[in-house]
Amino acid sequence: MRCCLGGGSSCRQSPCSHSSYVRAKAPNIEQLDTWECLQDVLKERAELDPPRHLLLYSLGSTSSSPKQVSYGMLYDDAKTNSLKLATLPSFEEGRPVLLHLEGHWDTIVWFWAVLLAGGIPVLSSPLSNVEEHRAKHLQELSRLLESPICITRAASLPLFEGSNHSLKLQTLETLPSSTEVPTRSTGRRKKDGTSRPSRTTSQNTTPAVLMLTSGSTGNAKAVRLTHRQILAAVAGKASVRPLPPDGAFLNWIGLDHVASLVEIHIQALWMGVDQVHVHAADVVASPRLFLDLLSKHRVSRSFAPNFFLAKLVATCSENDDATTSSSGAKKWDLSNLAVLASGGEANDVQTCVTASALLVQYGAPHNVITPGFGMTETCAGSIFNLNCPVYDVAKGRAIASLGRCMPGIQMRVVDSLTGFALARGEQGNLEVRGAVVFDGYYRNPAATSAAFTADGWFRTGDRAMIDEEGNLSLVGRAKDVINVNGAKIVTADIQASLEMALRHTCTARVVCFPSRALGAATEKITVAYVPQEWPPNAEEIAKVDALAVQACMMVSTASVPVVFSVGPQSQLLLPISSLGKISGAKMAAMFEAGKFDNDVEHHRQILREFQRSEQPPVHAGLSEHEIILRTDFAVVGGIDNPTTIRVDVPLFELGFTSMDLIRLKYRIDTRLGITVAVAVLLKHPTVRSLAAELRKLTEGRTTTDSKADKVSPSDNPPAPTETEYDPVVVLRSTGNKTPLWLVHPGVGEVLVFVGLAQHMRADDRPVYALRARGFEPGRVGFTSISEAVDTYVTAIRRRQPHGPYALAGYSYGAMLAFEAAKKLQSSSEEVRFLGSFNLPPHIKTRMRQLNWNTCLLNLSQFLGLVTEDCDDKDVHSAIGHDEALKRLLSIADSERMQELGLTAQALARWADVAYSLQSMAVEYEPSGSVACIDVFHAEPLRAAAPSRSEWVSKQLSRWGEFCQTEPRFHAVGGAHYTMLAPHHVASFAETLRMALADRGV
Repeated sequence: MRCCLGGGSSCRQSPCSHSSYVRAKAPNIEQLDTWECLQDVLKERAELDPPRHLLLYSLGSTSSSPKQVSYGMLYDDAKTNSLKLATLPSFEEGRPVLLHLEGHWDTIVWFWAVLLAGGIPVLSSPLSNVEEHRAKHLQELSRLLESPICITRAASLPLFEGSNHSLKLQTLETLPSSTEVPTRSTGRRKKDGTSRPSRTTSQNTTPAVLMLTSGSTGNAKAVRLTHRQILAAVAGKASVRPLPPDGAFLNWIGLDHVASLVEIHIQALWMGVDQVHVHAADVVASPRLFLDLLSKHRVSRSFAPNFFLAKLVATCSENDDATTSSSGAKKWDLSNLAVLASGGEANDVQTCVTASALLVQYGAPHNVITPGFGMTETCAGSIFNLNCPVYDVAKGRAIASLGRCMPGIQMRVVDSLTGFALARGEQGNLEVRGAVVFDGYYRNPAATSAAFTADGWFRTGDRAMIDEEGNLSLVGRAKDVINVNGAKIVTADIQASLEMALRHTCTARVVCFPSRALGAATEKITVAYVPQEWPPNAEEIAKVDALAVQACMMVSTASVPVVFSVGPQSQLLLPISSLGKISGAKMAAMFEAGKFDNDVEHHRQILREFQRSEQPPVHAGLSEHEIILRTDFAVVGGIDNPTTIRVDVPLFELGFTSMDLIRLKYRIDTRLGITVAVAVLLKHPTVRSLAAELRKLTEGRTTTDSKADKVSPSDNPPAPTETEYDPVVVLRSTGNKTPLWLVHPGVGEVLVFVGLAQHMRADDRPVYALRARGFEPGRVGFTSISEAVDTYVTAIRRRQPHGPYALAGYSYGAMLAFEAAKKLQSSSEEVRFLGSFNLPPHIKTRMRQLNWNTCLLNLSQFLGLVTEDCDDKDVHSAIGHDEALKRLLSIADSERMQELGLTAQALARWADVAYSLQSMAVEYEPSGSVACIDVFHAEPLRAAAPSRSEWVSKQLSRWGEFCQTEPRFHAVGGAHYTMLAPHHVASFAETLRMALADRGV
């Protein structure tokens, strides 16, 4: 652990007040001791005067009065059932009892019955509709729980048939009527026959309940929740925000989910208030019903995940008249509502803004929507954002932060390699500990051991960041990624992008997940959506398909996704959790098993027919060059129908990645027999403009051929003249904000900025990149830093004559950006933003370590030809460029070479450019100063620093010597070569956008 202020070692033994530990005051343990176990809570609340109630709506009957059961009646019924349970021959105190019950009342009363009998209730999650998944799950439960009693309804028995499980099924309809307490009981039985655990073990070691997590297709785990843990959790939740003393709690989620059990049912009981239970199917089908119930029952606390908030807003905006009564008065009174907790998925800030505005109309406070973080292992929500959406709007965030710890839990973010706590603002692995955190998985010591650190912190599996104000933000699950061509893309980023893009379409639900075709070498992003009505018309399908493709490409820039609509029969198979969330992992398994093949084919057929009917004559108004080039675009971009590509749309808008540009270049080179510079594609990114440019090149080649003796043009392409060189590559030409100028890294190319520019679209600013000279055959590279800087500044001022300017450079480019900023300032121009992407001011020592061979190896790592771990001694020690190139090619990924269209000659020329750039800086000494600088730091190269902390504290921090104000530091994900890779670029762009906003540009 280290202090974020100085990066020193004095804080290693204990958390520092400046570190990313966020502490919260522990709950008052003496208060918790008034209740020894959960049974005591129920017994005391059963005696309330006046009584409090459970109000239970049966499925489809929300228009009638709910069933009303007092806490006293609940206790009496549960006590009676506990005695029935205790008479079963197979019942043993301290052993699990599985409850597979669909109704809220059945689940609640039998949950308490099992506790009062001395058993451990296990709440069954909904069983899969896929027979093989269901069978595997039941077999695993039988093994894990050691063939337990399973209480269910007779109507559910068919679900258990055809599976080789060993559950002891017992239906409610056939339970014995006798309530005589058996003499074999060994627990602490009270005079009324109910049982309670010993005080010495009940609170801290004996599970009160087992909650199942991850496993409807097998490999289930059971989380041990103790009495003490649950009591600490409800005390912590109750302290988060004051609630009206008469406010009811509203639950519409199945009780198998920890949030509905602990956060609603048990907490309402603990606080002595009414609780309302309604079925999810009724609420999701009619979101206005949710508002009806909140208003009717004067609800103070409930739950609404992001997808439901979006649906609520969309439904209410469809018909504004429905929000007022016939007399013109407001239809709903939400003045009692204090907490509308939201979790289970990322909260889109814009959705929170519009939903908050809707709720405020009817009396709710502006911060009623309360995003939070919680897991089954933490008894549901334990970290809460109490100032949503104001806080996140002020920070310019697209995804709501999750806030701070409640009493009973601490959080920290640690480095994935060292395990040391990171400073605020840095991304790492989220860990938690405290009274509300579980102590292990039931009968699974291996999973328990893997889940905890040596010093007792629970590894949540989430990647996270704690900001300067101490608020938590998730940046993706450590394991929840889609791996496309080696690029790891966080699924949550794609899901959030899809939900935003499709919010005003015909979709009711959307889920993304990875899938891999049989024999395929990589995964594909797969998008399934449920239409609001079936069947959707062809125009709606085409709109959703186009928006989904665009949304995925904006986040991943990796490949075109598979998109399909889920038909009525397949909707019955959807793996929907009690929280209302569709499991991506289970969808992937079903998709690969062929469960959705008919839906995929139906979607594609409708789309093909619509595209044929909507398209004008295929080649109307297009030249021969444009027709062929449009096909090139389609093949490289994975677009099924070339005619859907508009000739005036830049390839960046089609989601092309930097590697796609190289593939496109290779395809054009091969087809035309010429060498087309990548810069040509960057400067002419549309079918129309590129076709015109290629026509010039081929006409020039023909003229050259007529004067030559059949010389192969691919061997001797026409050499461009010096006057043709323009370093500016336009990545985004429009926008109202100050343009952003990005300077190339040490390899000289700007392809690395393509994905970043795509993710900066929402920032409404032009984005330009500066590309080094020397790539094309016959082109002479720069000979000095001053020559490069003069060239770049001239090019910048040609397009943007006056400031304020915003410049940034990646690695080596940061040095050039620094020098360019000084030159602009010397002309009395304002440079309001200067960004260094992971480069310190002093670089000559590093530059002197690089010879041509090293540059070749580093370039190959940058391109993915060899891994970042490769430090081949044979390449380093080779004598001469040709020998080094030969040795490098012997270890390089030949398929990757072919995929990128790289020849040995092109790779060597690229290494020449990189080496000439490095050579210019072997004597470089920074001098002078700039007005400001923002330093974006990732994991350093091993040769540059042993750790990020030392990289920041000893090298990057020295920018302060050359800045007139205090530098600002921003932690970003990834390492030196991967910080702008597809799986990190979205979060990098968000950090960059916020930094620009903070500088007023």
